[in-house]
Amino acid sequence: MKPNRFVTEAEALKEAYKGRTNFWMVRPEVCEARDLQVCRAVLPAGEGHNFHTHPELEEVIYVLEGSVEQWVETEKRMLRPGEVAHIPKGVVHATFNPTDADAVILAILSPAAAQGPFLVDVSQEEPWRGLRP
Repeated sequence: MKPNRFVTEAEALKEAYKGRTNFWMVRPEVCEARDLQVCRAVLPAGEGHNFHTHPELEEVIYVLEGSVEQWVETEKRMLRPGEVAHIPKGVVHATFNPTDADAVILAILSPAAAQGPFLVDVSQEEPWRGLRP
């Protein structure tokens, strides 16, 4: 079978998220990716992805539309379109949308697969539990 080199939204792996659809455009299940994952994700107004870590994956969050409150460890920044956050593997991070409009991001992760868990939720542990009101 010929490898898939071009991926449309219709061909992407779809993931329901709080009333929206996230599109995994690059992943081993979608194309021949071995070292990369790319997800176009929508964060609805007032929602977010609480504190977590990817033990084996490095990540970049790139804002396409709207604004997000991005945490990398205990440092917080508001990111706007065209801005990024780099998260080394194993580093705790979180992304929230404190605005009244949807925010759209690209989550870019490497490698494309992990031996252990993809994600570890640490949102109920200190200091993460107490960082946001």
